[in-house]
Amino acid sequence: MTVPDDWELLEERTEYETGWYDGGYDRLEQPDGTEKRYYWADLPPAVVVVARIDAGVLAETGTDTADGDDDRLLFVEQYRPTIRETHLELPAGIVEDDESYTQAATRELEEETGFRPTSTALLQEYAVATGVLRHDRGVVYAEGLEPGERELDNNEFLEVTTVPVSEALERAREQPANDSTLSALLLAKEDGLL
Repeated sequence: MTVPDDWELLEERTEYETGWYDGGYDRLEQPDGTEKRYYWADLPPAVVVVARIDAGVLAETGTDTADGDDDRLLFVEQYRPTIRETHLELPAGIVEDDESYTQAATRELEEETGFRPTSTALLQEYAVATGVLRHDRGVVYAEGLEPGERELDNNEFLEVTTVPVSEALERAREQPANDSTLSALLLAKEDGLL
């Protein structure tokens, strides 16, 4: 990270470290000569997966009981203790060291849903909540899904569900809604994938 010439970094302090993220502040001299602390949380990169699954694959695996021959998107429904709400979300997770966004998407999708993609493409990488977070996110589109092996982490208690592609954005906008699912679906729609 670089600081523009008219700002001076006087101090960077990490106040706490957790297994999930670090938190602290930068003390800066601002362009007008005043000093201010800017607080931050530093999180590892994450990936969100827009995963299109063929209705025939669902029928073969008995995963979904929904009627129709339309392709669907994989979602997970999970309780989020931080905000005390259950959300319908796209599969997502942390990018591990030496892993690309597409590799992380393949791994996370299989771990959370039990399906493995044969094709992935990075749609976008971007910084999240830049006023308070040091956190990047990648959105990956996945297709050609085949049955794999589900392996949930010890803090993942989620149900896999599907939504028809044509209804996905509308469903994601229903409350409670979340940023990662909405932004990923909007990117996929803008790229002509939904």
